[in-house]
Amino acid sequence: MRRPSSAHERGPTQRQLRVGELLRHSLSGILTRGEIRDPDLEGVSVTVTQVKPSGDMRHATVFVEPLGGKNAKQIVQALNRHKGFIRGLMGKTIALKFTPELRFLEDTSFAEAEKIETLLKSSRVKRDLATEADEE
Repeated sequence: MRRPSSAHERGPTQRQLRVGELLRHSLSGILTRGEIRDPDLEGVSVTVTQVKPSGDMRHATVFVEPLGGKNAKQIVQALNRHKGFIRGLMGKTIALKFTPELRFLEDTSFAEAEKIETLLKSSRVKRDLATEADEE
């Protein structure tokens, strides 16, 4: 068995996971308190599903999903417009040497899970499963 040669193949380090959780909690607090003044974010509940810091901790990709998944693109754009302000607020609440540059992306894993769930419940899959059970 060959060893993974690049950091991408090995996956995130323990430090990256720890920093990602620290950033996620800090960002969730900022969003909960409503410290960002933007009409696109007014009254919208945003879930921060994951934060992935880069290997050097200078950049972080933030995956977000609005409650109900409505207007996701608009909300992600609003968060990206205010990423400098958010970074400044986070810098006051976290104990890191550098506060990473943020990039917000829509978390599509919920939509993918729903798509797979729909496929599994389809009549074609039920028919295939029924014939396999009958053969046994």
